[in-house]
Amino acid sequence: MDTQYFSTPPSKGTTLKSGSITTPGSSPLLPSITRLWRPSAQRNIRNQWSKLSSLKQQWASSSSSGRSHATSIVNAYLSEKYMPSMELGSLNDMIDIRNKACLKLSKQQVDVVVQMVNASRLMKCYFKRSSSSSLIQFSTSSEDNHNEDAGDGGGVSVFTLLTIPCFEKLAEELVHMFGLELNLKRLLLMELLSLSSESSTKSLVWSEELYSGEFNNLRLCNLWSKETSELLHPTLKGHECSTPIVSRTQHPNAEVLQVYLVTWLADVNIHTKRVDEIFELVSEEIHVSLS
Repeated sequence: MDTQYFSTPPSKGTTLKSGSITTPGSSPLLPSITRLWRPSAQRNIRNQWSKLSSLKQQWASSSSSGRSHATSIVNAYLSEKYMPSMELGSLNDMIDIRNKACLKLSKQQVDVVVQMVNASRLMKCYFKRSSSSSLIQFSTSSEDNHNEDAGDGGGVSVFTLLTIPCFEKLAEELVHMFGLELNLKRLLLMELLSLSSESSTKSLVWSEELYSGEFNNLRLCNLWSKETSELLHPTLKGHECSTPIVSRTQHPNAEVLQVYLVTWLADVNIHTKRVDEIFELVSEEIHVSLS
């Protein structure tokens, strides 16, 4: 059962995943240290969630831009397929269109999710102890191996209701949705890239790196299986997929291509209402507009 982390019972309208609500006990930290910790933790939480809000907007912009590039690929392919005798200058640039779109479609949204992952992992606030003073450190773990500080202020609320673990759980929920959608878009991208005339001589396969450094970025996004040392296969939220991606032998027709384009823009793995709920909850808690 999932556990929710609150320092006091949640207010009306507060929503998290189903499960029990745990009220943390008193902080093991000295009151003087807690007073020093809380303002720094508040600033950090505000910064990281403001980044997440900005990245959500960047995702929407990149998704719309990606749809435009994807449409260019589809239109050029259909023109080449159904009007081969026409002199269309764009057809001469089919490979160039494909290559430019590859970088636009793949790198933009991968970069967004990578930054989301980084923001979600930087919500802890540690004390970096030295001989003369205690400094605040924002990191995924404490630099002091002998420091028992968990980076959560001893489990106290950062503002009014939510603790550091609660903020982390909400961020992880967001990242998971966007990661699933990123993987699905990668599949659509490979389908679109295979439309070029080159595809008859060289089939794209799921395990190929689309741009230099892509696999490292996908590892950061948890889209690389440690068990199989392979990229995770795309799936829809709530469903498991163990079927490997098989390259098709026939090109899709116009109707199938339209489904690709609609699917690209729909963000089917992102529960928009839930995303809005999360940002509304956090916005109310940290007293910062995240719209």
